[in-house]
Amino acid sequence: MRILGLCGSLRAGSLNAAVLRSAAELVVPPRELLVDPGLGRLPFFDADVETTALPRVVAELRGAVGAADGLLIATPEYAHGTSGVLKNALEWLVGGGEMDGKPVALASASPAATGGDRARAWLAETLAVMGAKVIPRELGIPRATLMISDGRITDEPTRTALARLLDDLADAAAEARAAAAVEVREVSGSLAS
Repeated sequence: MRILGLCGSLRAGSLNAAVLRSAAELVVPPRELLVDPGLGRLPFFDADVETTALPRVVAELRGAVGAADGLLIATPEYAHGTSGVLKNALEWLVGGGEMDGKPVALASASPAATGGDRARAWLAETLAVMGAKVIPRELGIPRATLMISDGRITDEPTRTALARLLDDLADAAAEARAAAAVEVREVSGSLAS
């Protein structure tokens, strides 16, 4: 089972990148978590470019999202929403259809006491409009500078909460995979009749 991690921050010392690094450490085979190399490499969304000459980096992102069984998105909170870099990536994904039915888990780490609650709410609404299946469990890490050190989550209760989030995401991905297999069998059966 392949989970793709997307980070909404470009900062070298990003708290949300630390969440994804910690998640990668917690995932055990046969699951794997691959972290996208950085959404900052994407050009600004342009619908004219999307329909005439899709940039290679956008096609690669769409391919990675399409191949993933589920997504773990770690987002910072800026001005009560998500970051511009993550919003830009989502805009490139809208037209490709890769998000339709895709299980998604949301996490946010913030030095603030709210833990990025508003960013996760904003993101959940946007993803629902895109057709993604945002799982009910999410992870907010308030006062994250106290929970994260040297680019990893060091607080054990927070690591446990992240492991639970990953388990729920894997369960949702397995359910989606099983539902897709049933649908294929039903379509194949109706074509054979």
